[in-house]
Amino acid sequence: MKRDLAGRRLVVTGAARGIGEQVARIAAARGARLALVGLEPDRLRSLADELGRGTVWREADVRDGDVLQAAIDGCAQAMGGIDLVVANAGVAAYGTVRQIDEASFERVVDINLTGVFRTVKYATPHLERSRGHVTVVASALSFMPLAGMAAYGASKSAAELLALTYRQEVAHLGVTVGLVHPSWIDTDLVRGADADLPSFGRLRSRLPYPGNVTTSVDKAATAIVDGLVRRRSRVYVPRAVAVANWLKGALNSPLAWPWMRRFASRAVPALEREVEALGRNDQLVPGRDSLRKQRLPRTS
Repeated sequence: MKRDLAGRRLVVTGAARGIGEQVARIAAARGARLALVGLEPDRLRSLADELGRGTVWREADVRDGDVLQAAIDGCAQAMGGIDLVVANAGVAAYGTVRQIDEASFERVVDINLTGVFRTVKYATPHLERSRGHVTVVASALSFMPLAGMAAYGASKSAAELLALTYRQEVAHLGVTVGLVHPSWIDTDLVRGADADLPSFGRLRSRLPYPGNVTTSVDKAATAIVDGLVRRRSRVYVPRAVAVANWLKGALNSPLAWPWMRRFASRAVPALEREVEALGRNDQLVPGRDSLRKQRLPRTS
């Protein structure tokens, strides 16, 4: 295993599971000192114990600015500074715009967008001192809309623009900023959606490559860690997602609309029926949301 992150002090949000957890494992194996931030203290504690080498962890919700600032400052104090940040915390919700309730939509935006804002804002003083690097985990859906994922897509598209703006604002401080654009990754988020909404998996299978493939968490995390080492401005997972960025104008043009309309017309009715039958908009993450069951409001 390469030791190309030896001594680098890395903070990862959403570190309890999925991409964040695997980024922490790979970065630690490559020599980084880790600070884990998330919502599941038992999992964070267990991962910190496993990684060793002075790994620290803090329980914090990226929706709570005061708690998150205290967590980031505490991580910096424990490690003697921060060199790298991966703003990874993210969630999804189910339902079309006419179907999703306001609270679920706002929750996704608050975590996926405003949570990134809070993370980079409170990490900036520490990154300025180290002339560090931030990686914001956005999505392939930053580039193209997908029916039934308005909250997620809107939040990830906005997170991309936030990161690009922040990149300009901190360039004179010596801080660099990168973006990660994963397609479907084999995480609880994707597996949960497939389990809750069978038509979601069928929808994904009808997308053109790379929208119809699922990448392992290990490959995604390895790409992110490689991006940290090289302070890359963009990381695509898989790499073919880059084409969607280059062609996003065409994908959202009148030329592509006839195909988009036919695709959505077949997918949306089934998705809406399944969300209605499921009875909730929020995706429940094992261990974190097992007791959190918000019912979808019924219409007469």
